[in-house]
Amino acid sequence: MSVRSAGPPRTELIADTALALLAERGMRGLTHRAVDDAAGLPQGSTSNYARTRLALLEAAVRRQAEREAVVLDPGELPDPAGAGGGREALVASLALALHRYLTEGSRQLLVSRYELALEATRRPELRAYYDAAGAQFREPLTAMLRAAGSTDPDRHTLALVAWSDGLLFSCVAGSYHATVPSEEELRAGFRELLRGMLGDQA
Repeated sequence: MSVRSAGPPRTELIADTALALLAERGMRGLTHRAVDDAAGLPQGSTSNYARTRLALLEAAVRRQAEREAVVLDPGELPDPAGAGGGREALVASLALALHRYLTEGSRQLLVSRYELALEATRRPELRAYYDAAGAQFREPLTAMLRAAGSTDPDRHTLALVAWSDGLLFSCVAGSYHATVPSEEELRAGFRELLRGMLGDQA
């Protein structure tokens, strides 16, 4: 009786390989054949899983969201109204998440996200998948800001997300690509943002 070697499910392997190819070669380098080759799968394996290019991109977006959920776990965001919450706990959680992105091998994941975001601007079908994936991170943050006393939680969420995304892009693909802020530097940035949004109350 043969024993299968341990490893990720084939669907997961295909989606992970698609993300790696996006980061390495860009959107033009993502083809069904390229995924088969890079994943070491028989030709046609990716086509059997994702018949069309759109289906392959949708699978990549879903896997992107799953992997980013490990880096930025919404469950780690504290409840300011609950025990162990408060602004400083939120600052620490957000700084930790950004620092994970910039270290721990997560930079490639950011590059694949940028490739998918640009493609979503050209494919309305993909936009729905991309936006739904993003909502799972925005909604807990909005709820936290509302609980913390934000007078405009939706606008403040946008500001926090935009600042975070801008910093990540600058440090991965922009003019600060060789810079990795420390967690303390990231905490200082979030403290300043939240002080401006929420005032000086604890």
